[in-house]
Amino acid sequence: MVCRKDEPMENLGSILSQHPFFHELDSRFLDLLAGCAANVRFDAGQFVLREGEEANQFYLIRAGKVALEISGAQCGPITVQTLDGGDILGWSWLFPPYRWKFDARAVEATRAIALDGKCLRMKSEEDHDVGYELLKRFSRIVEDRLHATMLQLLNVYEVPCP
Repeated sequence: MVCRKDEPMENLGSILSQHPFFHELDSRFLDLLAGCAANVRFDAGQFVLREGEEANQFYLIRAGKVALEISGAQCGPITVQTLDGGDILGWSWLFPPYRWKFDARAVEATRAIALDGKCLRMKSEEDHDVGYELLKRFSRIVEDRLHATMLQLLNVYEVPCP
């Protein structure tokens, strides 16, 4: 992954606390997470992550758009979802073998906060309350994405009623 790190203009803890994913998270957890965070930028067309590569971070998208893509054997990449400001990108850092299952490409210039998965796994082992809070929040993301996928499949494979 190639990205440009922005110079920190704001306190990362403050930025994290304002992101919907961390809404009402205990400030002591925010301080721990901020130690694993960095501002990043991706240019339009740049890959944020690639299928099969090591997954060691997740992203809080602040501005811009990122397309989640799967490789279609005959038609090339297929966009399965587009994420924008306020969304979360990536949960493969949570589950061994820590490999991305899809590609993500910036559709337009994108600003995000990258959180280091190795750092977060270590902090979660040291303080299980942090890990539990992260798992609860990621579980909601997984559920929402599965529901969106189900609706998308119903739309694509709509079978006429007899």
